[in-house]
Amino acid sequence: MQGLGKADRGDQGRDIDLTSLRSTMPAGGPLQGGSPASLNMNLYATKKTAAEGMLDIALFLANITHMKTVIEQGAGYRYYIAVLTLISFSLALQIVAGVLIIIIARRDLNVVSNQKRLDYLNNVTTGVIFVTTVINFFVSFFGSKRTGFFRWLLARLHF
Repeated sequence: MQGLGKADRGDQGRDIDLTSLRSTMPAGGPLQGGSPASLNMNLYATKKTAAEGMLDIALFLANITHMKTVIEQGAGYRYYIAVLTLISFSLALQIVAGVLIIIIARRDLNVVSNQKRLDYLNNVTTGVIFVTTVINFFVSFFGSKRTGFFRWLLARLHF
């Protein structure tokens, strides 16, 4: 149990929290006093990529539901074209991010020749997901109708 919960230095001098990697290590790994060579970074990266993919699917489904609601409200809605355009662009970016996530998940991180390409693809995927998040912020901003709750709250708090 040597080093449990402490941060050790990685190969490049960055701190690594060994407790967060526990699920990717076999029973005799470094946390249990085994050899550090048994750490499987490819398994860790695959699990991380799968989690990103599941979150992307959840956001994709939420955007489809939002698009359906906007279409049902009809063209009389004030920001109808803007919201539909933003949701469509967000859905397209989510498809691109999903394809990138699948490509990243299928590559082996332990192969040295793949590492630079995977790092680049991971950075591109992060950028696409960031842009998608910003677009979804604007969709939420323009896509919500006034409920009067904020005005009611301010009246109750005497502002």
